[in-house]
Amino acid sequence: MRILIVEDDQASMLVLSTYLTQFGAVSTAVDGEAGVEAFRKALTDGDPFQLVCLDIMMPKLDGQAALKQVRAIEKELNIPAAKQVKVIMTTALGDRENLLEALPQCDAYLQKPVDRAQLLFYIKRFGLLKS
Repeated sequence: MRILIVEDDQASMLVLSTYLTQFGAVSTAVDGEAGVEAFRKALTDGDPFQLVCLDIMMPKLDGQAALKQVRAIEKELNIPAAKQVKVIMTTALGDRENLLEALPQCDAYLQKPVDRAQLLFYIKRFGLLKS
């Protein structure tokens, strides 16, 4: 499995990387703009990510906007819903407004500090890991 972590906080990136490296190849991006760029490049190179962990509060392009761009790229490339990347929002924001904005387009929403068991629950639920 290929995993992209888009996170500007080094400690959070390290925690997620530590949780996820045992399950696949982890790439990282420090802001939403770099994350979208990495996502697009992986698709055009024919080696797409299966999972993206995406923070919301980031410089250059926030996670909400980055998520919209990721879904727009998939639509532009006619990627069927079943083959679209699974996106888990990993954020300190637990407010209703951010949750409601993200949920129509993301696959899960986890509030920081991210719980390893919850993260693995969703990855298994998405069919990215065997039980």
